[in-house]
Amino acid sequence: MTGVVIVGGGPAAHRLAALLARYGHPGGVSVVGAEPRPPYNRALLGSVLDGTLDADRLTLPALPAAVRQLTGVRVTAVDRARRAIRLDDGRELPYGVLVLATGARPRTPRVPGLQTQPGRLADGVRAVRTAADCRPLSEGPVVVVGGGIRGVETAWALSGTGQEVALVHPAGQLMERHLDMVAAALPAEWLAARGVALHLGRRAAEYTPGKVVLDDGQVLAAGTVLLCTGTVAESALARASGLEVRGGVVVDDLLRTGDPHIHAIGDCAEHAGTTGTTVLRAWEQAETLARNLTGRERPYAPERRVLRPRTPGRDMVVLPPAAPVRPDDTDATVSLLDRARGHHARLVLRGGRIHEGTVIGSPSAVAEVSRLYLRDEPVPADLLALLTGADGTYAGDGTPPDDTVVCHCNNVTRKALKDAWHRGAHDEAALARATRATTGCGGCTAAVRSLCTALEGATP
Repeated sequence: MTGVVIVGGGPAAHRLAALLARYGHPGGVSVVGAEPRPPYNRALLGSVLDGTLDADRLTLPALPAAVRQLTGVRVTAVDRARRAIRLDDGRELPYGVLVLATGARPRTPRVPGLQTQPGRLADGVRAVRTAADCRPLSEGPVVVVGGGIRGVETAWALSGTGQEVALVHPAGQLMERHLDMVAAALPAEWLAARGVALHLGRRAAEYTPGKVVLDDGQVLAAGTVLLCTGTVAESALARASGLEVRGGVVVDDLLRTGDPHIHAIGDCAEHAGTTGTTVLRAWEQAETLARNLTGRERPYAPERRVLRPRTPGRDMVVLPPAAPVRPDDTDATVSLLDRARGHHARLVLRGGRIHEGTVIGSPSAVAEVSRLYLRDEPVPADLLALLTGADGTYAGDGTPPDDTVVCHCNNVTRKALKDAWHRGAHDEAALARATRATTGCGGCTAAVRSLCTALEGATP
């Protein structure tokens, strides 16, 4: 088989290159990335903002020596007839198979003053998308624009540093794509308790250095504006090459574009009408494509995944719909609200199994409901005990059992982490190297730290 060239320097490109090497791809593998540094885990950028991680700690494990890596280089054109790409330094790189893993760019709201020219943000304005975006902030308050998952995570991270933070969101509630009004009130209370000034149902109307004017005329001081307003698939290269582009680069179930020699994965790809992925979805696609390119052909079928917003100290999980709604479906909905304890749960059951839902506030309920959903197992008869976290799965002190999966990205259990700790991996970084926990979406970072603390305290 001829060589594979992967365009992109993010987690999807990195995972695909590593898997091709692992599965014995017989041709050369090259990765071309525009950023000047090796691939890193963008999902953990919030931990750089709040100072708990240095940006260098985000770097993904080194790729095998057989993989050729080019960093700080942009692809300017694809010559499909000659099967070659052109680089901005004048070189050409031939390919047998080309994989577009170009990711997505930040969506910039049409607010006067945010950009000095198309594609160039004004001084004091950043999008939380790259490691460079997380360099030290300017003095003064921070205004976070956008109240989806990334906006909530960003405001939470910064508020924990003592930074003065305001969050502006056009919807009347946070995370409206994932939470109902009752559930959304809880993260709003969490943020308000940490001093975040919430401006819900408001839009940024104008920006000038040092201030943001809202659509009701209110003026917010802004040393830095952080845009958490979504992304747009980076598909310009594919479009210029004559490939079909809608919301993203259109691919079939084998992740092929209309050109059988070109594939697309990750945030730039549109599969079955869906664009935009979590890092776990991107890794699923990388796994499928790596197998397809090494003779293990199978169609891409997305697995169930949970969304775990990174708000350390406050547990929350969103379970997306497991399947499309059918006319003959009969669903049952169960819900619980304990506002005094900050607990909320709402599950939609189909055939005695969890079809979708939300759990907030109870670590044990979050873990057990997630387990049942991911394994598509029947819910217990005592739903109240399940939703309150008192179903008997955990020990009396609230400790989960050893077979509990802590890192869903890499299927790492508590037992695997404890075994690695007893073999000498006594901190988060060592556990990551030994088990790969925390190297995925980063949602398990707090749990791994907590386990480290517990093990240290139990050691004579």
